[in-house]
Amino acid sequence: MKFNKYFKTALMALVAVVTTGSFSSCSDEPDSEYFYTFTGEMMSDYIKNREQYSEFTTIVERANLMDLLSTYGQYTLFLPNNKAIDEYLQSRGLSSVSDLSDEDCDTIARTHIVQNMYSTFEMSEGTLSTGNLLGRYIATKPEFDADSNAVIQLEGKGFIIYRDTLENGEIVHQNDSVENGIVQPITSVIQKSNKYIADILGDNKNIGLFYEALDKTGVRGYIYNIIRDDSYEQVKEKALKDQKQKVYYKSHVWNEVAWMPDERKFGFTVFIETDSVYNAAFEKYGIDTIPGKLHALYELACKLYDPAFPDDVDKPEHSFDSIACDINPLKRFIQYHIMTRYVPNAEALISRMMKETKEPFGFDTKLVNPTEWYTTLLPHTMLKISLLTMLSDEQTPKQNCRGGEAAGSHFINRLWHENTSYTFRGAKIMEVEGDDYVIDALNGRYFYIDDVIAFTRDVIDKIHNTRIRMDFSTVFPEVMTNSLRQVGNYMVDDQQGTPDDANEPVNGKNFYFPDGYLDGVTINNGGLLVLRRPHYNFWSWQGDEWNLFGDYDMTFRIPPVPFSGEWQLRLGFCAIPTRGIMQVYFDGIPQGIPLDMTKNLNTEMYLGDRFGNNGGDDVQLTTYNKMSAEQKAEEQKLLKNLGAYRDGRSQVIGATARNRPMGTSGMYRRIICQTYIDATKDHYIRFRVASEGSKGNNNEFMFDFWEMVPKSVYSVDSNGAMEDDL
Repeated sequence: MKFNKYFKTALMALVAVVTTGSFSSCSDEPDSEYFYTFTGEMMSDYIKNREQYSEFTTIVERANLMDLLSTYGQYTLFLPNNKAIDEYLQSRGLSSVSDLSDEDCDTIARTHIVQNMYSTFEMSEGTLSTGNLLGRYIATKPEFDADSNAVIQLEGKGFIIYRDTLENGEIVHQNDSVENGIVQPITSVIQKSNKYIADILGDNKNIGLFYEALDKTGVRGYIYNIIRDDSYEQVKEKALKDQKQKVYYKSHVWNEVAWMPDERKFGFTVFIETDSVYNAAFEKYGIDTIPGKLHALYELACKLYDPAFPDDVDKPEHSFDSIACDINPLKRFIQYHIMTRYVPNAEALISRMMKETKEPFGFDTKLVNPTEWYTTLLPHTMLKISLLTMLSDEQTPKQNCRGGEAAGSHFINRLWHENTSYTFRGAKIMEVEGDDYVIDALNGRYFYIDDVIAFTRDVIDKIHNTRIRMDFSTVFPEVMTNSLRQVGNYMVDDQQGTPDDANEPVNGKNFYFPDGYLDGVTINNGGLLVLRRPHYNFWSWQGDEWNLFGDYDMTFRIPPVPFSGEWQLRLGFCAIPTRGIMQVYFDGIPQGIPLDMTKNLNTEMYLGDRFGNNGGDDVQLTTYNKMSAEQKAEEQKLLKNLGAYRDGRSQVIGATARNRPMGTSGMYRRIICQTYIDATKDHYIRFRVASEGSKGNNNEFMFDFWEMVPKSVYSVDSNGAMEDDL
């Protein structure tokens, strides 16, 4: 009964509130009051010293992971006892652990180890924000067992032990703290689905129409049997032979080390309307379902897509008999529902939540709704995904108010303008209900949405006709799919002189990308491309940053713009004296003078002392905040003519968030080019070193975030109107 389900969920939440004060999001160091402490024991000691875990100990040893559990770090170990292991073996028709292959042991062990610390109080309904050692994300759900005890359900069946339990004469606790993490005893072995995303969609009876369209349009084949790039193993073997599985570099004053990614996996995230949502849409648009629901969905797709692609309406491939053709509206409709990256949960759709501020890294949530942009399977299109945070209609800017929706909700293609002629609620993203449905597959996962999404004329001309700002870690899908975005302990810096080059660094890894790893990216002349892990005190948006070193010559495919026209492309970065000079090209054509990354806005090249900004970053920002709207517009116009913009006021850094906005002299946006862009084609930006000799830290070039801005936004008129400074 649905009432009982909601009652249980509410009761579980109440239990958590009474016990801890509130549910909290994942953090690097959960509050110590939440777990017991066994000083001096590592995880390896914990399982070896307790007979009830002897079978799991054998599995870990055969997987060669005992050394990992013996090292310092931040891990959560979901620990099945011998009874749980025996039940698992029986389910497979095996009699003992010795019947398992080494590959089986490796899979079992890695499934149960997560490289982050999670107490039960941080496990709400959804998935953990960090994947296990196989890169899979464990589903968690507060529930009640048969005896009405509050428990955490894992993957629909495994329970964390909910209270102190006597086993082999010893009290077993949940949330056991050891020197290198937390141990969570569980009552059954965790098993993840080995199906593809295309298969698990077919198992859900509530989305039958979407799945039928997915299959009949041929889009199912795009996301089936696609998991990883097996040829990457050869790249790794060569790197190992050449001793290049990790590289050393210096960024600003930090001596660091970066590793090659372990895998090159592919993944998808699918947003799906249920059959009931489609039925409501058919009624709204007056579509007859008598010819069949699939035909009705095709008619709905025609209504939505024909105005956006008018040149294709009269072509033979447009008909219902040709729904597998690329220009068919139904195929376009289905493709637009699928992102070309794997996102484990709704929280991960926006940048990492900071424990200290309860805000997504990089956003002042009192000024903007945090927003990210992601490419889809429909060529040359993106989804705009926003987290609603604005509190009231009285706050400014009004277009970011929630419009009556709940704080914390995620929406697709939302535009909410108060007191204007156009608003668009967008589609709300929701978790899939029902314990019988698997939502996480080998190569993807899916969400429900409560309204139809499409790349319509209004989306193109109004909702996406805006400044598109993207952290570079969201530009390249492989970064998110392979769990490389914003990983590590952002609150701790490594020692400047001694990089942590252990196989599992205590505070997390930096990564470097060999040529060919990132789709649409080429790296020539031996350039080194590095993604630095997040730091709360670094001058970079969302905490992490990208560096290029050496005689680099890198080209990348830019994200798609929604419509053809005049666009301004901008690069966000931090200028410091250790960096070099870089020449930019758009589609092979050089763009203006080289970008000198040693020059900040206080130099004569930009503002100098024209607005009283000389003296230092804090002085400059204080001066800016005291300017009138007319003075700000004047400064923006001057900077624009010089090819630059301040960073936005809504962009923040650090654990103190709003006290550290990014709009200081060293951090700004440089105009890369201002040109006509054909929205139906791929376009490329090239970064080529232009420093004489080996300037700074081996010609160090830092790129942080990317902006694509239509003329309707960047144009500053003679009356002093300016682009907003958010």
